[in-house]
Amino acid sequence: MGAFLAVASLALGLLVGPAAGQPPCRPTRPDAEGPFYTANAPERERTGRGLVVSGAVRSAAGCAALPGARLEWWSANPTGEYDDAHRATQRADGEGRYRYETDFPGRYPGRPPHLHVRVTAPGHRALVTQLYPRPGPSALEIDFVLVRD
Repeated sequence: MGAFLAVASLALGLLVGPAAGQPPCRPTRPDAEGPFYTANAPERERTGRGLVVSGAVRSAAGCAALPGARLEWWSANPTGEYDDAHRATQRADGEGRYRYETDFPGRYPGRPPHLHVRVTAPGHRALVTQLYPRPGPSALEIDFVLVRD
């Protein structure tokens, strides 16, 4: 009977989630904004083809989805230069999910290929971070986890 209760408790814990007060989602590590951020990029989900980044925006408090979170993207073009064609703003859907497609970013002096993203949602601190895709894979699955104000 004791083994049954232990298994039942474990199963219930998996269904319900972590105990209150324990953050189930680790906040995304911030990274440098860099000198090339420009506000008010056009609303769009694609700035090129070949590299797809998708996932969800979540709150570290309870791991809840953040519908309507704002994502701002910028990166170098395939030749390693920043341009307006590789800037975008988009909103996460009603489940906090997003999908962004771009060209694989070019390398510029002193930096590996990378994408910048700034993620904001009401009641949460803005997150600025960078993604470092490796040549070869054409898709990245990334959840951005924001900290409450």
